[in-house]
Amino acid sequence: EEALHTLGEEVREGGIVLFDGKEAEEGVIPIPFTETAKEKGKAIMANSVAGGAIFTILGYPLEPLTGYLDEAFQAKGEQVVQSNRDLVQRGAELAAAHQGALEAPQPAGAPRKVYDGIEATAISAAVSGVKFIAAYPMTPSTGVFAWLAKHDEEYGLIAEQAEDEIAAINMACGATYAGVPAIVTTSGGGMALMSEGISLAGMLELPMVIMLGQRPGPATGLPTRTAQGDLLFALRTGHGEFPRAIFAPGRPRHCHELMRHALQTAHRWQTPVIYMMDQYLGDLRVNGEPLDETPRQIDRQIMMEAGADYRRYEITESGVSPRAIPGGEAFVSADSDEHDEDGHITENLEIAQAMMDKRLRKTGGMIAESLPPELYGDEGGAETLLICWGSTYLPCREAVDILRMRGHSAAMLHFAQIWPLNREAVKECIGERRRVVIVEGNAWGQLASILREQQLVGDVELITRYDGLPFTAIEIADRIEG
Repeated sequence: EEALHTLGEEVREGGIVLFDGKEAEEGVIPIPFTETAKEKGKAIMANSVAGGAIFTILGYPLEPLTGYLDEAFQAKGEQVVQSNRDLVQRGAELAAAHQGALEAPQPAGAPRKVYDGIEATAISAAVSGVKFIAAYPMTPSTGVFAWLAKHDEEYGLIAEQAEDEIAAINMACGATYAGVPAIVTTSGGGMALMSEGISLAGMLELPMVIMLGQRPGPATGLPTRTAQGDLLFALRTGHGEFPRAIFAPGRPRHCHELMRHALQTAHRWQTPVIYMMDQYLGDLRVNGEPLDETPRQIDRQIMMEAGADYRRYEITESGVSPRAIPGGEAFVSADSDEHDEDGHITENLEIAQAMMDKRLRKTGGMIAESLPPELYGDEGGAETLLICWGSTYLPCREAVDILRMRGHSAAMLHFAQIWPLNREAVKECIGERRRVVIVEGNAWGQLASILREQQLVGDVELITRYDGLPFTAIEIADRIEG
């Protein structure tokens, strides 16, 4: 009843709502999933009843469903398998009066894969050559750690559940110092503990990706809900000034592409990279083309042979120094104190400034190679521009389609890379618009703050949501019209 009250308005015209019970209000189909499951087995089997009913309403044959259940429960014995089969059949019988009530899409001929943002991220990390992940479990990022731990032998990697987030980030620092591609996964509260370790990675110029799974805060907040409230935190975390990149994929397939790009950026520029997701995108399941699972190692840009004259922090025009790993002839020093080109501690003021300048010079190169924002629906120059980032991609894109069907001139500009920004490229995309609306899953309008700080927007409208639920396309379109 609570779900119907909360989500009932989102049911499209001609849609069907099933209710777990014998009686329901008008327009809702009552099917007693739980009670039926208890009669034939256990309440936990209610999903099998529901599956049989749903397949029947969609006009699908039951064999694919029962075949899947046979495989899923074979280890539990024949009785469990048969009970679930019987309950699927019973669900189909209870829904027989509504057989084929919805016209369902037929399976495509080409191979398809069902996956979510978490799995796409984890697969990308594995096939890109990540060999170490350290984490303290914290929703909504735990799924990436769990997937890599499950497939550790397959990909030859180590998954270490640390005692806390401080240990996790420092383990990753040690791994990257030794030349091992490493990531950490956490959420906002965990990243707060990692702040000093991220600063250490900035000083030691270690290539590391921190996956930040967002949920509503502050403090524990809503651990199982979604938000985009940590963008400014990601931009500012870690004391002192050092270069960083921030990426935020917009859809599950993009997670697969962007995690690899984040890893390559970290190694290309020898600096921390923050890869931001949230609960909504992590759990968002799609049925699409299979992901590319071909192992393709990123270029770690490591010198396999370095002599005695090697200088780990050699001052270069790009700011990127030659990178060797311990164990060879070269002396590879790393220290959290300011250091000279050899890595030895220094308090020489001129050297300190030169080293800071060297590190910060990387930002210019990172800007030159930054991902431009994606512009959608701007044929002829739309009057209204929706600006968004990360997981708001799909609802904003659909909102543009809805607005255009309603006769409005609308387009979307989506940021998958939030930092550093190529100001000229962004300016060109924004152009001269009658109306600019920034859509964010937070209260402050954090991307809007960054764009204002960079003098990329002036007076803009904000559409925000911070109740723990993701945006819907209809909601965005209606609020723009309102």
